[in-house]
Amino acid sequence: MDVTGPSRFPAGTSQIPQQRGERLRDAAVRYAEERHWDVLSGTWLEAVDGVERCSCGTADCPAPGAHPTGRDWVNQATGSAVVVRRMWARTPRAAILLPTGRTFDALDVPESAGCLALARMERRQVELGPVTCTPGRRMLFFVLPGAAAKVPDLVRNLGWPPNAIDLTARGEGDYVVAPPTRVGLRGPIQWARRPTAANRWLPDAQELVSALAYACGRERR
Repeated sequence: MDVTGPSRFPAGTSQIPQQRGERLRDAAVRYAEERHWDVLSGTWLEAVDGVERCSCGTADCPAPGAHPTGRDWVNQATGSAVVVRRMWARTPRAAILLPTGRTFDALDVPESAGCLALARMERRQVELGPVTCTPGRRMLFFVLPGAAAKVPDLVRNLGWPPNAIDLTARGEGDYVVAPPTRVGLRGPIQWARRPTAANRWLPDAQELVSALAYACGRERR
């Protein structure tokens, strides 16, 4: 597969595969079948008077084509590939949403800090899970469930007040947007480290927080 390496990613960071043309349905089914992740179809982009807008109808939608369609989205997520196929048969351009707090949580940091931490952890051969990067210049590190409850104390034990650095954990009741979903005109969600057989077993948040907090602290200074 052809790959690209955006210049904003430092040497040593995994390159991001081109995902143009990959069908959303096929990706969603693969997440359910191969990773056993719960999956949910979200909003989508549609042309209105020649301009792409979110299907939710909100003109200034903050995440066009990349958020749940209703308040009961938590109960609509499924791990069944059959149901996932039905979802995308109804709305083939729907965003792929992955609920957190079930099979994984996600550590959310600025892209600059995430790149620094990722390069350091790869040099140290830290076992990492999948990592996404967003067009909003954020990086999300997939870790075992329960991270949302642990992270504030872990950060505090490293000498930082939890609200002093831009490091948060997405857990129960939240979700991440999965590749190759596109967020309006901003661009697609992409894998910085794509899911593979080698990273099927996710790390605990404690194994990553030190490097991520250090990188976020450097950015804050």
